[in-house]
Amino acid sequence: MRGLILAGVAAAAILTACETSETGQADDAELQPITVTGSQQDASAPPPPPPAPPPPVAAMESRAKYGMMAGAPAPVMVAPAPEFRDQYEDVDPNPVKLVSEEPVSTFSIDVDTASYANVRRFLEDGVLPPKDAVRIEELINYFDYTYPQPAEGEAPFSTQVNVMPSPFAEGRELMQIGIQGRDIDRDARPPINLTLLMDVSGSMFSDDKLPLAKKAIKLMLEEMEPTDTIAIVVYAGAAGEILEPTPVSDKRKIVAALEALQAGGSTAGGEGLRLAYSLAEQGLKEDAVNRVMLLTDGDFNVGISDPEQLEDFVSRKRETGIYLSVLGFGRGNYNDAMMQKIAQTGNGTAAYVDTLSEARKILADDLSGNIFPIADDVKIQVEFNPARVAEYRLIGYETRLLDREDFNNDKVDAGDIGAGTSVTAIYEITPVGSSATQIDPLRYGDTDTSASDPSGEYAFVKLRYKAPGAEESVLLERPVTQADRVASVAAAPQWARFATAVAGYGEMLKGGEALSAEFGWEDIRNLANGAKGPDAFGYRAEFVQLTRLAETAEAQAALNRPGHEE
Repeated sequence: MRGLILAGVAAAAILTACETSETGQADDAELQPITVTGSQQDASAPPPPPPAPPPPVAAMESRAKYGMMAGAPAPVMVAPAPEFRDQYEDVDPNPVKLVSEEPVSTFSIDVDTASYANVRRFLEDGVLPPKDAVRIEELINYFDYTYPQPAEGEAPFSTQVNVMPSPFAEGRELMQIGIQGRDIDRDARPPINLTLLMDVSGSMFSDDKLPLAKKAIKLMLEEMEPTDTIAIVVYAGAAGEILEPTPVSDKRKIVAALEALQAGGSTAGGEGLRLAYSLAEQGLKEDAVNRVMLLTDGDFNVGISDPEQLEDFVSRKRETGIYLSVLGFGRGNYNDAMMQKIAQTGNGTAAYVDTLSEARKILADDLSGNIFPIADDVKIQVEFNPARVAEYRLIGYETRLLDREDFNNDKVDAGDIGAGTSVTAIYEITPVGSSATQIDPLRYGDTDTSASDPSGEYAFVKLRYKAPGAEESVLLERPVTQADRVASVAAAPQWARFATAVAGYGEMLKGGEALSAEFGWEDIRNLANGAKGPDAFGYRAEFVQLTRLAETAEAQAALNRPGHEE
């Protein structure tokens, strides 16, 4: 009898569970439509196995739905902390070079700023960034140095040069080259024909990815003109057009399309690029700036995902006259290496968005510089005078180096300058006769430079650029003479001192191997504080605070090293 009672109770429990499951499934179906693809199952076939338990995020969503159905407050949904799978290109720092052996240095300008914001988010998390995440030129070029505007009727940018004693090491000097792009009149600017390529794959789920990307675009809309147009392409497991080219005057339609985007699926980024360029080519406007803007964490894992294939594809599309902007988001699986590759080969720029404030800087405050090109394929070539300079080292720009013969080859791609943008490059040089030389002279080599150019020039700087859309470049030349030199760091222009502080910050983040033992975080702060100047948005004050965070993170990292003794 006891066995019969237990059996009856078990049967009743099973029936109750089945009814509850069916009710829950029905309610779930009302809340979330389900699309079924494939053939129906034969009724005579055995029942399918039970579904696998949902992943953590899906489980949280399910609990939230049931809580709302029961009248209970919905729990706060928090995405699980992602595993760290960030990817950076492994690049060695530029070496010191002997002028007697290799007097010419050639590189492409770089206006990207992605590294600065990415490094900042590491420091704000209390840890040092990976060394390969630190690109010193992008740290320096994050700031506007307010160089003088070019004169009317001249080149689209002005050039400044300064030589001063190096605070990094006794006996060396810094030669700084600053370029200032001409700003444009907003009322006279060309229209924008923008195709947004938005990553809506599952990896874009967290608040610092797709939700932040949507907020960033809304900020940009406020800075655009009613006659500008926006199209939206998305990609996850596949790519698709969400919004045909739509004038910004119909802002409500654009915002509605953005709000409908949800993250889920794998990442067919390569197919998304194909579709975005195709759509941009169909709507190409000769009198407008035609640009594709990719917003992603860079996690391409379906379709074209090989960096070299993507680079080849984007380089071919460069000939269409369509520019490319890449905005990176998120952490954990941020593929910086991928985004740098495609931005550098696609007449593009790369930035990283870690906060809404950074989104405002890129897409509102600096929109002109990030959208409107004023000079394409800008290259710099510096020839050092062996009578004055024994050694030199280019600080940063490791991924932008060019061969000497590339300078005069107009088919070789280089960086672009946007309206109102400033670009800075810094060489550390060792004067002839200084005891700070780092390379010993050859025992059997000819190091006599007495017959070299006695003019007193430090170097000769050449720049090449193309007008947007032009095929032939224009050459600019400028000697660097004693007139460009100041006798002390304190006598250097404000821009040169602040740029030096940022360069020192980058060198320290990379381990400080190129700096003397006497130069450290406090010296960087003193240099920066003395050269902050006007700081309307607080970027320079924030930089000083980041040096403190970096010093703390460095000390903490030293404590955590294996073998450290209390």
